[in-house]
Amino acid sequence: MAGEPILVVDDNPAQLRLLSAVLEAAGHPVQLAPDADEAVAILKTFRPRLILMDIQLPGIDGLTLTRMIKANPSLRDILIVGVTAYAMAEDEDRVRAAGCDGYLSKPYDTRALPNVIASYLHPTVGH
Repeated sequence: MAGEPILVVDDNPAQLRLLSAVLEAAGHPVQLAPDADEAVAILKTFRPRLILMDIQLPGIDGLTLTRMIKANPSLRDILIVGVTAYAMAEDEDRVRAAGCDGYLSKPYDTRALPNVIASYLHPTVGH
């Protein structure tokens, strides 16, 4: 199922362009934020169904931003998938402990990414 809005928070411009292209091609409206401050500003006017949250952000990191979002009653139902290039066993535990609903490691398999996103948006569809 396409069409659900997604916010991508990542400080890497190439990652933002790549994810935007892949997700928009799958039919998702996409907003992009290079840092936590921009993500907070976007969330005032854009209501994503899912956020792809880079954990390593400058300033406020992705885990802190996740905790802030999940603490806000009007935002806490947004699905957040934590993303990191540091794929250590304890990273998934840290990501989930911060309130993320899922975890992905970089680099992305861009062919599989739309299906991975769909599995978070619609966990009972096809799984």
